[in-house]
Amino acid sequence: MKKIAIVSCYFQHNYGSMLQALATQMALDKLGIENETINIEGFRGEIKKSKIKYFVKASLTSDILASKFGMAKTVARRKLIKDDYSLKSRERSKLFDDFYKENFRLSQKYNSITELSSKCDSNYSAVLVGSDQLWLPANIAADYYTLSFVPKNVNSVAYATSFGQSSLPSDISKKASVFLKNIKHIGVREESGQKLVKQLAGRDVPVVCDPTLLFSGEEWLKIQKIEPIITEPYILCYFLGNNPPHREFAKRLREATGLKIVALVNLDEYVKSDNDYADFTPYDVNPADFLNLIRNASYVCTDSFHCSVFSILYRKIFFTFRRYTRNTKSSTNSRLDTLFNMVGIDNRIFYGDEDVTNVLNQKIDFEYANGRLAKEREKGYEFIKEAIK
Repeated sequence: MKKIAIVSCYFQHNYGSMLQALATQMALDKLGIENETINIEGFRGEIKKSKIKYFVKASLTSDILASKFGMAKTVARRKLIKDDYSLKSRERSKLFDDFYKENFRLSQKYNSITELSSKCDSNYSAVLVGSDQLWLPANIAADYYTLSFVPKNVNSVAYATSFGQSSLPSDISKKASVFLKNIKHIGVREESGQKLVKQLAGRDVPVVCDPTLLFSGEEWLKIQKIEPIITEPYILCYFLGNNPPHREFAKRLREATGLKIVALVNLDEYVKSDNDYADFTPYDVNPADFLNLIRNASYVCTDSFHCSVFSILYRKIFFTFRRYTRNTKSSTNSRLDTLFNMVGIDNRIFYGDEDVTNVLNQKIDFEYANGRLAKEREKGYEFIKEAIK
């Protein structure tokens, strides 16, 4: 049998993105399926150009697009201003690059999507895309994560792939209705995505768990240091959005518990309020260290889907906040709702103005949550096996 090709965002300097891409590789390894991740370096510029073209045309009224604007400004700042933040960010970027070079089995370098398409039949028995928000409008416009390049005689699979939002612009909807009909096996990560596939392609597809959830906290120990990176008790904060009330909540939690705040700051974009609320702001943290910091924290405050995932796996008392404050159709908040519905956890999404004492008294039934997760893992592996055979 030929290899399975994985299409993922393995290169993204984001803890969740890189770990879910790795989890997809790990899942195929666990099933004994030979695989490699497509190396996009030869056509990364091609994808970027298409995404930029989309963003220029798109309206900047939504907070999602506004955040992309913030990310672009941050990239420019890192390149143009030589201050302490820029130096530390470059060091952290190198850690991300070192991590993916060490942990991913990458394919040969393809110089274009056209070249990749021409070699699919001879090199691969199937191409699998997943997971994360790879079907956001800009990615659909770029037409790589859609698997449109895969020849019809090669199997195509989407595992836990996410649109990231509950509706799509009309022009992107037309493109989606085409590629969603062509992918042979589809499992999506959110219920909102399930509805979109039905609406756009007339297909009933299952909701399957994010690939990071296919492994227990114990299994994730294989890629991280066993000893705690920080030995004293602490509150871990990992915020990607620019929402000062979330950081204010963390400060009140520090007052209530007497613990220091360790914050991973300025990841997707530079956020001024990130720099003055925490006791420690380490930059020398790669994705494996990220897991270690969650595993050994006393409390976790986050607006990240994957930080919430690993908090559940490591049975941490965690507080998840909605990154996008407006409940628009383009909001990516739905993935949190699906996650908590899947594991049966209530009352873990906050806004930042809550009374700390009250929410500290809200218990989390991790036994029940992990019992449900065990069933979701079975479903996920069964989907992959059926799709690949």
